[in-house]
Amino acid sequence: MAQQETDQQLSVDDDGFAVDTENCEQREAAYRERGTARPITVVGNPVLHKECKDVTEFDDKLATLIDDMFASQRAAEGVGLAANQIGVDLKVFVYDCPDDDGVRHTGVVINPVLEDLPADQRVLDDSNEGCLSVPTAYASLARPDYAVVHGRDAKGNPIKVRGTGYFARCLQHETDHLYGYLYIDRLSKRDRKDALRQMEDGTPRYETVPNA
Repeated sequence: MAQQETDQQLSVDDDGFAVDTENCEQREAAYRERGTARPITVVGNPVLHKECKDVTEFDDKLATLIDDMFASQRAAEGVGLAANQIGVDLKVFVYDCPDDDGVRHTGVVINPVLEDLPADQRVLDDSNEGCLSVPTAYASLARPDYAVVHGRDAKGNPIKVRGTGYFARCLQHETDHLYGYLYIDRLSKRDRKDALRQMEDGTPRYETVPNA
């Protein structure tokens, strides 16, 4: 299904960053209402533990994937979703996430690469983190409170997205997914074991893909 007018390229600010805070409700709804929610893959599924393939074709098939990702994200009550979390081996993530000031950010990044920030911009935020692919589990994880991601938009145009606080955490978390890393892979052995125990003891509120 071809993308519609709501999916036009985001405008950019004076620093060249995508303005992803405008018309969030309308844009998210347009994606989601065209899409179909898919079940979420969970830790142990091979697609989550390897680097995904680069997107090379920006076509109707990709547009349909993005729509389905927004639908899946909403069904699971998430703020970000990577393609491999619905079993697709492609470097795509979507987000509908607030920052620490409560400002909503909505968008899609394809073939994302995190910018290596200078030391003076790497202030660590040690906050709780969770993941739809590790359902019902949370753990404290230190990440920089500012992040910049470079990639492509849904039509193949270059895009640059920046975030602070919770949204910065989301950008880093989703980019990690597409390179084969879950947040629990960044935890100590003890904390990882505890997160997996939380997952085992809990019951996800959304449909998941059973591991073989």
